[in-house]
Amino acid sequence: MSTTGTTRNKAKFERLLDVVNTGDAELISKAIDEMVEPGALIHTPLPVDATGAQALKQVWTVLLRAFPDLHVTPQDLIAEGDRVVSRNTVTGHHQGEYMGFPPTGKSITYDEIFIFRFAGGRIAEIWGVADVFSQMRQLGAVAGGLS
Repeated sequence: MSTTGTTRNKAKFERLLDVVNTGDAELISKAIDEMVEPGALIHTPLPVDATGAQALKQVWTVLLRAFPDLHVTPQDLIAEGDRVVSRNTVTGHHQGEYMGFPPTGKSITYDEIFIFRFAGGRIAEIWGVADVFSQMRQLGAVAGGLS
């Protein structure tokens, strides 16, 4: 892939991050329709029954219902070939039900790493790991971790 294509993929991903950080579910849904292949392969366990772009829309609906002020801050953003890798810090306040837990009002901060493969200018495949244990610990759903 040319450096122009790599740069374009990175810019598209940064635009998606900007949209996600608006907290506007409708805007996020439209951006997903525009930037993600409907049948995108997602290699990350998700708490939804849908697949592809629909799964991403549902995940953002769940996240924004639970954490309306959710904010994703990229710590590292690396683009090479058809891939964009983002290591992020995610913050928010627990204001709605999340994974069966009622709102606590607590703030959370956790890390995640995602790899996005682009094809034809759109996200075609996603791998990711989010620190769900840290989320649950901060919400009081599990006891503290290792010292």
